Amino acid sequence: MNKNDLKGVFPAIVTPFDDDEQLDESALRAVTEYVVDNGVHAIMTTGGTGEFPQLNREERRRVTQIVVESAEGRVPIIAGTAACSTREVIELTEDAAEVGASATITTPPFYFVVPDESLYQHFFELAKNSPIPVVVYNNPLYTGHNLTPSMIARLAEVENIIGLKQSQDDLGQLVEVLRLAEDKISICTGIDSQFYAALCVGAAGIFSTAATICPRQMVDLYDCTTDGRHAEGLALHKRLQNLNRFLEYDPGYVAPAKDALNMMGFRVGKVRRPLPNLTEVELEGVHMALLELGLIRD
Repeated sequence: MNKNDLKGVFPAIVTPFDDDEQLDESALRAVTEYVVDNGVHAIMTTGGTGEFPQLNREERRRVTQIVVESAEGRVPIIAGTAACSTREVIELTEDAAEVGASATITTPPFYFVVPDESLYQHFFELAKNSPIPVVVYNNPLYTGHNLTPSMIARLAEVENIIGLKQSQDDLGQLVEVLRLAEDKISICTGIDSQFYAALCVGAAGIFSTAATICPRQMVDLYDCTTDGRHAEGLALHKRLQNLNRFLEYDPGYVAPAKDALNMMGFRVGKVRRPLPNLTEVELEGVHMALLELGLIRD
């Protein structure tokens, strides 16, 4: 996988659990088949939507293995390998490569605040030691570290780093990153509510929670916008916002994604404790959004 392959719609899929909070492999295969059949361009496993902090090492490896097997080479699989230490990220990345992932995506370390040079060395060491290409994932709200545009431009020069997932909610920073580095790496948004705007300023695609729920609509939005059918693309983006508003930061995007899929018949289970479930009011809002998009029937 290289920079030019990293464009389009990449669902950040959920990790299904059964009633005992154990990995539900059959449900994971069903979700994989669903998004592939609806035209996505790659799949991201074991990210935030996939509840990576709630998974142990073997579960993370197994999730990626199942998705690789289920995709059967139809799309590349990009494995989330975020962890607090550089050593653990490298180990998780080796696991992902061994089970067939095409690339890895990882955030900066979290919990401890470290200086910028330590962040650079973290990604540099990963890129140097990774057997597969690396996508940098900037998510300051959850990691406590914002990778500045100048830092991202510096990382873009590192061999084996091919892309960026930018989940910094300042669209201006995305524009500046594009100015500095779009000729070196693939720059994608990670914010569903900014997808149309991000494409308009030059982003190559999206790592998307929404695309796990409505992959066809997200692919249609990408196709409309990149084909120059902007009125159609903008109208679709606005329609999707009624769902996207549940997939940002409040009430948290994992439970809404799982509950939406459950309503659609995928039986992906609930979030692992202590993550909270949705309230009845929130569940009704998700239900209405799915009805409006034609994803379920009353």
